[in-house]
Amino acid sequence: MFRLAARQTPKRMFSTSRVAASGAHGDVGPYSNLPFKVKNRRVPYAVPHFLFFAIGMGIPFFACYVQLKRSGSI
Repeated sequence: MFRLAARQTPKRMFSTSRVAASGAHGDVGPYSNLPFKVKNRRVPYAVPHFLFFAIGMGIPFFACYVQLKRSGSI
């Protein structure tokens, strides 16, 4: 049964040329797949990344502070 299934599998056929397959799609390497620049930036990448998450994590705490201040508990 296994031999029958193995015999019927087709071989892989390459339809692209060697020139088109070798490096025709731009840069290759670390960080080349990201849609934004990581190296050689004016502002290091960690700064906006940290600010984005700090603001997102700080909103609930700020909302609690405002509500407690409004109720007179603080």
